[in-house]
Amino acid sequence: MNIKPLLVRLQNTIGRDDLIEQIVLLSTPKISVSKEAQSAKSINLIVGYNSSPNSHTALDIALLIAHQTRLATKAHVTVQVVYIIEDHRNCHGVDDVPREETPASSVGEHIPLHFLTKSSSEELNTGIITQTKLQDNTTYSRDRLVDRFAQAERILREASCLAAEWKTSFKAHLRFGCITSQFRQVVESEQADILFLGCHSRKHPIVRKLGSQFPCSILGVPTSLSNKHT
Repeated sequence: MNIKPLLVRLQNTIGRDDLIEQIVLLSTPKISVSKEAQSAKSINLIVGYNSSPNSHTALDIALLIAHQTRLATKAHVTVQVVYIIEDHRNCHGVDDVPREETPASSVGEHIPLHFLTKSSSEELNTGIITQTKLQDNTTYSRDRLVDRFAQAERILREASCLAAEWKTSFKAHLRFGCITSQFRQVVESEQADILFLGCHSRKHPIVRKLGSQFPCSILGVPTSLSNKHT
């Protein structure tokens, strides 16, 4: 889809004329006319979210864009957050992101529901999409996984509350595994138009590993909107 009108509205709202250059980390690949027509009626925005300040800003930007787009075009806009619990061994022994640079990273893929209490399971079934089976070679022990899952549940509930304030159509994905591959899987399965990350630069490890052939545009957090520089 053509994301420029979305970004122009955002830029005008914030009152800056340099926002587009800062926020676009990867441009959208060329798409077919039929895909363009479909995206005009329904827009999917995905946010890599882990409750860090940068990922929080990325979610705020996505929610603002969704709100502006609904008002301006009447299109149906859905904001989806993805939390990936990283499993380094399933990333072939290579870390996706340095630990001190985790803008939208240490957050989750699908965790089995049998790790949940009854109340937690009922909560997740209302909107968090989870996987039904973990890989056998997961590096997490059962106890550690339960702790990470509880943390993920709190973080995704926080994101859901933020979306509710904007009255935005919302979905959450809890995933487990390699960060870049999980982002790609969610973007492809949801036919996302934009992926928002809490990164400032095209040189960030996640952006570089996602690659130039990523199926949608990647937007980051402008340095002018954050006190943290990466």
